[in-house]
Amino acid sequence: GTSKHSGKIITSRLHQGDGGSSAAMAAIKHRRTALERVEKFISDTYFTDCNLRGRLFGDRCPLASLSYFQTPRRIPYEEAVVQEFGPAQVGQSFGPTWETCWFKVELSIPSAWAGREVHFVWESDGEGMVWRDAQPVQGLTKEGEKTSYILTRSLKESEPHSLTLYVELACNGLFGAGKGSMIAPPDPDRRVTLSKAELVVFNRDVYELLVDLEILLDMAQLLGEENQRSFQALYTANQMVNVCDVMDPSTFPATRDLAAAIFSQRNGESQHTVHAMGHCHIDSAWLWPYEETIRKCARSWVTVVQLMEHNPELTFACSQAQQFEWVRRSYPGLYARIQDFVAKGQFIPVGGTWVEMDGNLPSGESMVRQFLQGQRFFQEQFGRICSEFWLPDTFGYSAQLPQLMHGCGIQRFLTQKLSWNLVNSFPHHTFFWEGIDGSQVLTHFPPGDSYGMHGRVEEVLKTVKNNKDKGRVNHSAFLFGFGDGGGGPTQKMLDRMKRMSDTDGLPRVQISTPDQLFSVLEKESSQLCTWVGELFLELHNGTYTTQAQIKKGNRECEQILHDVEVLSTLAVAQDKEFQYPASQLQQLWRLLLLNQFHDVLPGSCIQLVVEDALQYYTGEQGAWLAGPSRVGASPAWWGCRGSNPGTQSTLVLNTLSWERTEVISRPGPNGKETLGMSDLGVALVSEFLTEGETANREMLCLFLPWGRALESIANGCANQFALFDDVPLYWDAWDVMDYHLETRKPVTTMLKPLEVTLAGGLRGSVRFSLKVGKSSTLTQEIILDAMCPYLRFQTQVEWKEAHKFLKVEFPVNVRSTSATYEIQFGHLQRPTHWNTSWDWARFEVWAHKWLDLSEHGFGVALLNNCKYGASVHRNILSLSLLRAPKSPDSTADIGLHQFTYAVMPHQGSFQEAGVIQQAYSLNFPLHVVPASCAPCPAWSAFSVSSPAIVLETVKQAAQHSAVVVRLYEAHGSTVTAWLQTSLPVKKAMLCDLLERPVGWGLSLEKQGLRLSFTPFRVLSVLLVLSC
Repeated sequence: GTSKHSGKIITSRLHQGDGGSSAAMAAIKHRRTALERVEKFISDTYFTDCNLRGRLFGDRCPLASLSYFQTPRRIPYEEAVVQEFGPAQVGQSFGPTWETCWFKVELSIPSAWAGREVHFVWESDGEGMVWRDAQPVQGLTKEGEKTSYILTRSLKESEPHSLTLYVELACNGLFGAGKGSMIAPPDPDRRVTLSKAELVVFNRDVYELLVDLEILLDMAQLLGEENQRSFQALYTANQMVNVCDVMDPSTFPATRDLAAAIFSQRNGESQHTVHAMGHCHIDSAWLWPYEETIRKCARSWVTVVQLMEHNPELTFACSQAQQFEWVRRSYPGLYARIQDFVAKGQFIPVGGTWVEMDGNLPSGESMVRQFLQGQRFFQEQFGRICSEFWLPDTFGYSAQLPQLMHGCGIQRFLTQKLSWNLVNSFPHHTFFWEGIDGSQVLTHFPPGDSYGMHGRVEEVLKTVKNNKDKGRVNHSAFLFGFGDGGGGPTQKMLDRMKRMSDTDGLPRVQISTPDQLFSVLEKESSQLCTWVGELFLELHNGTYTTQAQIKKGNRECEQILHDVEVLSTLAVAQDKEFQYPASQLQQLWRLLLLNQFHDVLPGSCIQLVVEDALQYYTGEQGAWLAGPSRVGASPAWWGCRGSNPGTQSTLVLNTLSWERTEVISRPGPNGKETLGMSDLGVALVSEFLTEGETANREMLCLFLPWGRALESIANGCANQFALFDDVPLYWDAWDVMDYHLETRKPVTTMLKPLEVTLAGGLRGSVRFSLKVGKSSTLTQEIILDAMCPYLRFQTQVEWKEAHKFLKVEFPVNVRSTSATYEIQFGHLQRPTHWNTSWDWARFEVWAHKWLDLSEHGFGVALLNNCKYGASVHRNILSLSLLRAPKSPDSTADIGLHQFTYAVMPHQGSFQEAGVIQQAYSLNFPLHVVPASCAPCPAWSAFSVSSPAIVLETVKQAAQHSAVVVRLYEAHGSTVTAWLQTSLPVKKAMLCDLLERPVGWGLSLEKQGLRLSFTPFRVLSVLLVLSC
């Protein structure tokens, strides 16, 4: 029989009817049998001896030679190839975990394969990289569907038939080496097996037919029986099986024509457009250490570059300046190729940050530096900054991010993580996001709820069906490529989408760029809704507390870098001989920013990563606190140039912008600590008030509302420790579930009773010890200083628990339906009740240095120096202290912890009471440095006229001979303030967060610089000095 199609006569292998008619019999088709018939025809499991899949590869040829050597180190190619290689064979296993094997692969392609496409096939459990002519050329990862390297697409006689390749094999998988499950701690003895290594003939025509049939089969199954297009796809696929003789390639063109007829039937004008972009989300560290990530970047990106060579339409969005820098340093040849494709507009840097950082825990200044370091890198390397913020996998997004984006040249934002919400489905995929200052950014969540699509029919249909802004916008993002552990796009993903570019029944799929997508969304944005405030992820709440040492290191290093920048900037102004340590500071900032990656700072990483992170923090602290550049090393900076060897003075340095009256200590005679008081900003103090001289001063009750404070303690029980069972559903280090609240057990077993350690004077303190859980101990000193409005709790815990959660609670007689929590450069309110599912889902939230519960005229604040997890339910303020998850780090948080928190009852509002300033003071202690020098008057470098304004940062500008001063409005008010400085300023101007001047210069007046603020506005000022 024959069937006529597209003007071609196709010989059919259908059985002719009994009547001898030349027309093919119209067979009755059963939907299930037809579907399964096509499934089996392309199956890689069933009937491969006679189906199409079994013809994908032709002749095979073993390797001429295979040898290897093994090393525990990750070494460069040049070092590897000169090692002594021993014999290796297919089927052999290599390891243990984190080792590296280098294989020397000698090939000889049979001359009989002339004109054929030849692949080098390599299958193993590890991550591989093919090296050819001393350059990386292809990543090989079975989990990422990359198991072959194309040697030639059509073997020519002139091509070399014998050649040598090297394969660098990491003894870990795409997702590390978890024992039993992906997020389990790594199995240290895991071995990887080389299951296949050979040359094969690849039948490209069979491959194309397989992709055709896969798309048609998916259309038939997924469009549904109510859709006639489903039956058209099914009947076409069935007919293709009839026409195709797998043993006769001459039938393949006619078979493909049947598929082409379906794919060429176009969509209507109203069809949704899917903007497909290659992507490869690579966690900078997670279930593998930082060093392995460098190789993951190379394996993934070289594969992308190879794809671009043969698919000039391919675009690839790539974030994280740190990863570009790693590749630049370790793989210069690959980096040069990447630069070429960046120039062509195919390899597209996105995000603008140093890493894809956590969106909750870094300080405001750290977030600024993420953008500053990232955008500056992209400008220097590629001649452009990024116009979209790209953060698809972070565990929530601070309400201050929109303003920070604006300040860094970004007004577009892409993420998808809120699709993971456990309780409430986020109501939008495309919307305007408004921050606490009123800044808005156009925000897009890919409606397919993934950043690792594979180009399948199911995924593009979900992208349309799932879109919550139908009728408002008709375009959406589709990020395709293996991710998290790397991998990236494949040729098959591209080939699938080519068939769906404009096919009736499916959305349009076009290869696009972030700029093309956001440009069309901006044109369609008139009907978009606005979401105000934080984008809170209703999952992974445990990451505010897990790996407490990492969080403490982060807070301490943020404080250290702040102080070093302030003091170094002032030193330059005072002493022309002093060199601002710009390069060291950049190096240290970049280490801190790297540790803020969204699986490191949150604590959701393996032990190897924790060790690396803590080493980076230790180096950062040591560089400034123990090294030659420590603060106070040169009192000459402060104008104290005389000397009087007989006078022992104390240099007191205050790096905050308000006067502070605090009890300070210094070593006294016989090594004993001497307490004293200072109310000076930066000064040499030679007359040191001691506690004996002030012992009779009854000052505490004058400065603290303790009468009302004692009344505020509900049931007379404050500072109550509570232990909770902490067993989540799966994500151990990540999640604390709502039901943990049902397991509360008060910690009441006393090991050492309360004892007075300091009886009064400038400081009074008591100490006690508790048993916590089965085998942990907690020792605490409660300290009250003269003139200090808060009670301090210096705490030490020897933590040995498993799947327990330790909190401290303060029930107070304060009634309010909302509590206030500090975030980056500001604060926000969250409900203290659980009226709705949106309220209840926030049973565990995050804060920075303080949280506060106030009613009119009175409140209680809870301050801390290194904690982030918190909650206020009804009248109970709770601070989360320690967790004990066992995956992916079985040792998480086990050990000694030291931290401080404080309770501050106050009259009036928290703004009027100075809660913000006191929290800063707790986190930024005065620097007290012994100095042998003549007394000199106190010197203040900066002050601000309004208590609503916090001077956050003083640093040297990166690309101007100027000082950058960053301030923000902290009360939530509109205010005009004067910035006063004793520095010799000759010119001042506003700048953005990238330190680019904006607007006109500021006039220098007698009162200083006049600055206008709206609620939570961040302002940066460039000061050009005359010295």
